Amino acid sequence: MTAVSLEKLNALYATNDDPWNFRTSRYEQAKFAATRAALSRASYHAALEIGCGNGELARVLAPCCARYDGVDAVATAITAARRAVPDARFQHLMWPGRLPRGDYDLVVLSEVLYFMDAEGIAALAQTIDAQWPKAEILCVTYLGDTGNALQGEDALELFQGNFGRKLAPITSTEGYRIDRRMALGDSA
Repeated sequence: MTAVSLEKLNALYATNDDPWNFRTSRYEQAKFAATRAALSRASYHAALEIGCGNGELARVLAPCCARYDGVDAVATAITAARRAVPDARFQHLMWPGRLPRGDYDLVVLSEVLYFMDAEGIAALAQTIDAQWPKAEILCVTYLGDTGNALQGEDALELFQGNFGRKLAPITSTEGYRIDRRMALGDSA
């Protein structure tokens, strides 16, 4: 994550713990449902969401996971996520840095990559690939103007270019796309 992006995110969350209207937006709710539908299995042992924001996507995904962990660089977002999904574990964590350790069989990156720079994206892809080589990976990518140095598809391309096994497109709309790497041993 770049310092500029973190500054922008902290400013967004400074006055509102739901700056993108995740709780009330039909678009966001439909995207969350599409994200859930893109999962290859009905249940998971443990999930890690990188860039969990205020926990609204976690509300949708956590019920299909025995354990759900989320990380975000914005402390206010983590506080909101803990309120949204009290049974999940959320940590205030800045990337690049250390990701939580765990036996995750699902890793979710929803509209987070374009907040990072190219080096951070490359390092994240390599770290995920090394730490969870057998996990299912789900990337949700915003297709509009991000207001950041990287646009969504550019960030996704950088991520994929540094990832061992490629993600396959699952869903695409005018506003977003969802790509998935199947867990090793799964077929679809």
